[in-house]
Amino acid sequence: MADILLTAVINKFVEIAGNLLFQEGASLYWLKEDIDWLQREMRHIRAYIDDANTKATRGDLRVKNLIKDIQELAGDVEDLLDEFLPKIQQSNKCEGTICCLKTTCIPSRASFANEFAIEIEKIKKRVADIDRVRTTYNIIDTSNNNDCIPFDRRRLFLYIDETEVVGLDDDFNMLQAKLLDQDSPYGAVSIVGMPGLGKTTLAKKLYRHIRDQFECSGLVYISQQTRVGEILLDIAKQVGLPEGERKDNLESNLRSLLKIKRYVILLDDIWDIEIWDDLKLVLPECDSKMGSRIIITSRNSDVGRYIGRDSSLHVLQPLDSESSFELFTKKICNFDNDDWANTSPDLVNIGRNIVGRCGGIPLAIVVTAGMLRARERTEHAWSRVLESMSHIIQDKCAKVLALSYNDLSYTLRPCFLYFDLYPEDHEILAFDLKNMWIAEKLIVVNNGNRREAEDLAEDVLNDLVSRNLIQVAKRTYDGRISSCRIHDLLHSLCVDLAKESNFFHTKHNAFGDPNNVARVRRITFYFGNVMNAFICSNPKPKKLRALFCFTKDLCILSLMAHIGFKFLQVLVIVMPQNENQQLTTIPIKIGDMSCLRYLRLEGGISGELPSSIVKVKHLETLDVRKSSVTIPSGVWKSKQLRHLRDRGFRHAPSNMYSLPNNLQTLMWMHDKFFRPIFSHQLINLRKLGIIVVSNSTIRILSVSSPMMPNTLEVLKLRLAGLTSEQINLSSYQNIVKLHLCELQIDSTDSVAFPPNLVKLTLVDHPVDRQLLAVLKKLPKLRILKMDHCKYNEAKMDLSCDANGDSFPQLEILHIQHPFLLSKVICKDDVSMSKLKKVLITGASPGIRLPERLAKLRI
Repeated sequence: MADILLTAVINKFVEIAGNLLFQEGASLYWLKEDIDWLQREMRHIRAYIDDANTKATRGDLRVKNLIKDIQELAGDVEDLLDEFLPKIQQSNKCEGTICCLKTTCIPSRASFANEFAIEIEKIKKRVADIDRVRTTYNIIDTSNNNDCIPFDRRRLFLYIDETEVVGLDDDFNMLQAKLLDQDSPYGAVSIVGMPGLGKTTLAKKLYRHIRDQFECSGLVYISQQTRVGEILLDIAKQVGLPEGERKDNLESNLRSLLKIKRYVILLDDIWDIEIWDDLKLVLPECDSKMGSRIIITSRNSDVGRYIGRDSSLHVLQPLDSESSFELFTKKICNFDNDDWANTSPDLVNIGRNIVGRCGGIPLAIVVTAGMLRARERTEHAWSRVLESMSHIIQDKCAKVLALSYNDLSYTLRPCFLYFDLYPEDHEILAFDLKNMWIAEKLIVVNNGNRREAEDLAEDVLNDLVSRNLIQVAKRTYDGRISSCRIHDLLHSLCVDLAKESNFFHTKHNAFGDPNNVARVRRITFYFGNVMNAFICSNPKPKKLRALFCFTKDLCILSLMAHIGFKFLQVLVIVMPQNENQQLTTIPIKIGDMSCLRYLRLEGGISGELPSSIVKVKHLETLDVRKSSVTIPSGVWKSKQLRHLRDRGFRHAPSNMYSLPNNLQTLMWMHDKFFRPIFSHQLINLRKLGIIVVSNSTIRILSVSSPMMPNTLEVLKLRLAGLTSEQINLSSYQNIVKLHLCELQIDSTDSVAFPPNLVKLTLVDHPVDRQLLAVLKKLPKLRILKMDHCKYNEAKMDLSCDANGDSFPQLEILHIQHPFLLSKVICKDDVSMSKLKKVLITGASPGIRLPERLAKLRI
């Protein structure tokens, strides 16, 4: 969809606007008028595209062709900016320096500026031609009648007879008890979850079971296109407001009636908080003593949270396998009086496989069962359906799922589509995802915004999770998203939308049409031979922005040695680990990828990055931590570098006084390269890991005045061996996560921890009563993990001590592979009052736990 490309183009203008070369009096100021025109035009076209897409979905071929022209135009403008921006930045370095006096520099700047101006003139002609086509062929009124709200079939579903509710008995009972609790004050119940889970079905069953216990009731369908007046009129009719009072002063009369009535109202499919802000002006205050209730359904958890606070949220989950199959069989037999008694075991197994492909989504199960009812009940017929399941389900559910996509903002849409670059059911690290968004300029920081791009990217990820489009797999120590995944049904939606918009291509649709191949912008390969075929058909993939390779074929790297990736911004190569892996030659040509901002090499790849990597001036993320690749010292010259992750740097920076001050992540650095000067150079560092930590580094870190920047939040130290130095980290107020590995000290009370520590991991560390006494005092410690630790006393006493210290905030206790530990003691009910989970892994079954901790063990 052209709106995605247009958003990418507009984001790049933000970067251009901040360049000094275009300020008044600068050398390229004469281009500012053209650049401003181009930005304005792209914004106007994007505003037009939303309406045009609506008309295109109704089958208007003229609009579809026009959108395709706009899409190609937007792509070419992005190419122009990606080619021009590096030259701007290179020229900016010359501005005000001695190189501007050289005659060789001046023609070069004038040359690319003139070339850029010529290209803008070409763009102007294409914009004019698109406008000509729009008017010549009467493609003007794209929205048809703005006063007409399109008919939505889901509105009818709210009023039809009760549908089958399977697998939601626990949800139903819990919510019914909550709604009928007489002692509970007025409140709302918010049923939220991804599309297709049965939110409306459950809400409708609840409403119909409890409405007779209220004085009046009403159910209304909200939708994305709605009017408050119509909703209020609908409610007024259902709750019994006389017709005369509905004609004049509707809002006031309805509010007066509801203030004296005990009512229940179902608001189905509410999309945003603005509609609620209008409705709540009429519905009585939340502190009413009447015991009224509101049931809402929404795809957005934030909407439910806004209306009824966290306590109102009820998040629906996909059905388990048995409930899924029960729903399937009921729908299959809906019009037949038979059951599965006479069905062959083989057909039943095929049915179970079909249900498994539905991923526990009731909508997918129902539409699939409905389709199977129209086919013969034979193994052959059902096997044919099973073979094409993904396409069938996607086609049947597309309209319902696409509503969630259409509700996304311009910023969120490309970020959501980025999930299609990963395989189905793949667990995706939030760190990787956010930094790839940033690398492709899908996330940009506007002038005047002091927040980091990483923080803005985190907001976007949280928004997608709140909309129940993305599922959280793991969270970090402070509740942030650590990894996530996308449901297969929504992944299929991503792939279809991405292909339609030329955002992403698969191995299946990247071939054939030469024009299609030439415009591929993002692609994922799973086999080296497929990539080889792609390169043969497209030897110069000049428009490629992101390349993902999940493969075991090392030929991928050799193929890259012969290709020029002019605009490539994201490169990810993941190979399986191989015990007999050989050294790999990483092509020197990687240094020619001038636009590369994100590089991740993972798995069975070994060798050294070529020194040409220093030519990649815009590199922001370099991650080889999960590979055997080594990094050359020249990488320290990459001034834009924000995240550097390695197993252990083997080369020191050539100039300790010129380090990338944008660096936020540095994992892992060898102790021999660590210097106090880092605190002055790495002023934005958030995460630091040091290996083979020596006594000298301990002394540097343990001074009373912190030697590291106050931005540091995570510190990981892997020590070299026995040390007599006291590790004093008490001056680091902002460190919230600490990892100490292989710490061998004379006395366990010689460690002073950061005062605001939230998570502490101790690996191969002696544990005794002195250490525990220190840990019990940490006021904010919520997660304590002890891995391969030695318990010399054979026990661990977590009881409250004489001073009253007792892990006041501890929520998770994780003991992994303990050595010599036979029992854990907790003599009182005061200590660890907030403990929620106890995990003991890799331990002998004979470890004795107190009853309270045993109940919390998972």
